[in-house]
Amino acid sequence: MFIDQANILVMAGAGGDGCTAMTKHPSSRHARPSGGNGGDGGNVVLVADPHLTTLLDFQFRSEFHAGRGRHGSGNTKTGKRGAECLIRVPVGTVMTERDGCLVGDFVTASDQCLVARGGRGGIGNANASRATPGQAGEKRWLRLELKLIADVGLVGFPNAGKSSLLARLSTAHPKIAAYPFTTRTPVLGVVQGDSQGAFVACDIPGLIEGAHDGRGLGIQFLRHIERTRLLLHVIDAASVDGGDPLERFHQLNHELAAYSPLLRTRPQLVVANKMDLPQAQEGLRRLQASLSEPVVAISCATKAGIPQLIGLVWQRLQALGPATVGGSPASHLSGAR
Repeated sequence: MFIDQANILVMAGAGGDGCTAMTKHPSSRHARPSGGNGGDGGNVVLVADPHLTTLLDFQFRSEFHAGRGRHGSGNTKTGKRGAECLIRVPVGTVMTERDGCLVGDFVTASDQCLVARGGRGGIGNANASRATPGQAGEKRWLRLELKLIADVGLVGFPNAGKSSLLARLSTAHPKIAAYPFTTRTPVLGVVQGDSQGAFVACDIPGLIEGAHDGRGLGIQFLRHIERTRLLLHVIDAASVDGGDPLERFHQLNHELAAYSPLLRTRPQLVVANKMDLPQAQEGLRRLQASLSEPVVAISCATKAGIPQLIGLVWQRLQALGPATVGGSPASHLSGAR
């Protein structure tokens, strides 16, 4: 099951109490304070795990506690520090406060973020005039949102051929059928050209008009487009579903821009699919005459144009340079409070 949102409660461990103790040395007439300090409470740390692909685990567990520090004891013995709580999340997870304030953005497998600091241990009477109790650990509600990291995002209306295209481009095996919303979760595939390098493509479930307002499945997955460097706008040039290809293009771009203004400027290639059908020629002509974006003619049924598309996508990715992700990397927020 693909789960890409979760709310969790994290609680760092409390510090152990300082100890009150007195010790009398045989050679001394007076006892002296000998109470040790309490151990610090354990921290809560989130770390990106490249082997995870969903937030499903957080549907069964939403509270995480770090260990409490042990109390100090006599003979100036310091209590043991509380055990750290390590929470693993998928690469691509964005972590925010309840008010939407960014806490961390896990964009690489090495990213980690300290989200709740353990309480300081109390002072024993060997180090102060009197022993003090340990401090409470931090407690936070956090929202986790997974945004898949891919180089290329495949977008389009239902049955435009996105899943078929991903299956032709890569070794991914998305579900393919002739009815709306066949794909119900984003699917990633690695594309390898004959002489080019590899890139990651993501099939986004079919969008419909009004997706940014919650219609259909689109609003659930539009967040995954935000991290892509290039969009492949797949259009049914043959109008098998009865929709006008050019009108479909403008409708979908309106949905992307309505969801996020940043998507309005995202580079894209227009892919005219189903060119094996005779009526697709007219749709291709209208697209090429009306759009400034490059239009690539392909047929997922016959594989015509697929190698040329892969080469063009690779060239565009090389020209775009490395991906940039908004927000601060989690590794830069390792001491966030």
